Amino acid sequence: MPEAYIVDALRSPTGKRKGSLSGIHAIDLGAHVLRTLVERNSIPADEYDDVIFGCVDTIGSQAGDIARTSWLAAGLPLNVPGTTVDRQCGSSQQAVHFAAQAVMSGTQDVVAVGGVQTMTQIPISSAMLAGQPLGFADPFCGSEGWRARFADQPVNQFYAAQRIASHWQISRAEMEAFALESHQRALQAIAAGHFEREIVPLNGLKQDETPRETTLEKMASLEPVDPQFPDITAAVSSQTCDASSAMLVVSEAALKRYNLTPRARIHHLSVRGDCPIWHLTAPIEATRQALKKTGLRMAEIDRVEINEAFASVVMAWQKELDYDPARTNVLGGAIALGHPLGATGTKLMTTLLHELERSGGRYGLQTMCEGGGQANVTIIERL
Repeated sequence: MPEAYIVDALRSPTGKRKGSLSGIHAIDLGAHVLRTLVERNSIPADEYDDVIFGCVDTIGSQAGDIARTSWLAAGLPLNVPGTTVDRQCGSSQQAVHFAAQAVMSGTQDVVAVGGVQTMTQIPISSAMLAGQPLGFADPFCGSEGWRARFADQPVNQFYAAQRIASHWQISRAEMEAFALESHQRALQAIAAGHFEREIVPLNGLKQDETPRETTLEKMASLEPVDPQFPDITAAVSSQTCDASSAMLVVSEAALKRYNLTPRARIHHLSVRGDCPIWHLTAPIEATRQALKKTGLRMAEIDRVEINEAFASVVMAWQKELDYDPARTNVLGGAIALGHPLGATGTKLMTTLLHELERSGGRYGLQTMCEGGGQANVTIIERL
């Protein structure tokens, strides 16, 4: 079977909510990484086969097929099409999967993939919430089929995060210690310059502005997001932010045609579902399925990027997979570095690739929980 290769990977800094990137139109935020991707690679812009972007809540500035509009706003050729993917938090990771599948099928050779999200302008799930409190909307309440299957069980990320913490016996104090380490790792990575190769500065911002100098005492003083979920606070949750990211996925024929040097090979890609009421547990079974399909053991995986939607998600995954925390999110995760929804998939994969190169590792695994109880898994092999 033909192989799919990663030639380049980059991202904007993550701008905190109402921060340095908050005033940039979502299309221009996406255009920034696409323009840079094309400029620093030797492929003529009009020879790209497609642009596949992840984006969640495609309304307002994010509407109108933002993959296509970002490409055009970057001043790039009219003949290149674009399509926008919504697999919730895993949208741009799924974009990589679609691009790799196109390359592996032999139908395309050069695909720009990525994602964009401006959470300052378009708050999470704006299309569904319609003024309801964050995270408590129930878009399924009018569906007879849904209610027949799941009754009145809540589809709620905070409920799920608390349920996971309780089921896996993870205390609030343990989650706060995990969150503190996420910030410390991110701040140390910034100080050491580990993100400099992957970040393309924008609007005067050269580094992520989301990591915080905090303490366990400050975290312990925070009120829960809701009294029903006593262990879930802002401190143990991912940060809303504004960002974009992009990667270049090509075929072997394209490597030869354009004299490109591959940085990684797509070793495995899959997606798996789990119970939508548990909502955030799918990375566990999705990872197990990926290991079964590839024959790899977790001990052979050098680095893991698993999205820190909530501390309990990652901690439960680590318990079930028995994987070394020292090799998981080694530069910090979304608690410190933000979770820009549609951009997070390729943002994490960009960091994973650069970290494999920095550390000399061979295999990197990426997974993340997604709305509806889903999870993508991608395993890349550094070349």
